[in-house]
Formats: sequence, C-alpha cells, structure tokens
Amino acid sequence: MRCYLVEDLLDADLKKIADTLDELQLRGPLDGIYYLPLPENLLQPEQTAHLDECGPFFMALELVEGASDMSECQVRLELLVRARNKIRCSCVAYATPDQRRHMIDYLDQFLNGLGIAA
Repeated sequence: MRCYLVEDLLDADLKKIADTLDELQLRGPLDGIYYLPLPENLLQPEQTAHLDECGPFFMALELVEGASDMSECQVRLELLVRARNKIRCSCVAYATPDQRRHMIDYLDQFLNGLGIAA
C-alpha cells in the first residue's frame, strides 16, 4: 500500500489529532481509522460517474500509537481513493497526482493548525 507517513509524533500530539478528527466526525468503523473526504472537484471522471452509487470518496488516515520504547506515534495517510458504499469497484484507485498533492497538503496544514511540527 502506498502511503504518506508522518512519524516521530508524541502521544499528546496523537491525542490532539484524534480529538479534533472526532469533533469533525471523521471517525471510521475501526479505532484509529479516520475518513478524510476527497473534494468532488478532484474526482476522476469515473469516480464522478460513480458518485451516487459508490461515493462519497475518501482517503483513510490511520493513527498509530507508539510502542513504549520501540517507536514513536505515526500518522499514515493511505494514497488510495476509497468509496464509502462499495469496497470493490473500478472507481477505487490510487490517487492521481492532484488528489495526492491536495490530501498531503491538507494533512500538513491540519497538523500545522494544531501546532504539531511535522
């Protein structure tokens, strides 16, 4: 899986991120997983055509707690555009360069807004 990884975060940073994502109601079905919506204007033509059936589209963000002395906390942004209503479809695909750039910039700005240096 391709991903954008932010590592060497503190436990307090991870809690701040999780609390803010919870407030934004972006929590996924599993602990530590959040769904970051992809703006409709960035969808590929096939994703736009499948929006009603498969959408909305998002990229998954995983918050990984550090193991005491082994590693620091991490944030992983999957670079796969997923569909909320279908797991398998041709519209589920790796992010285009524009989608990837937008979501990485969004995550960087989100962390910066929380005062987290990454």
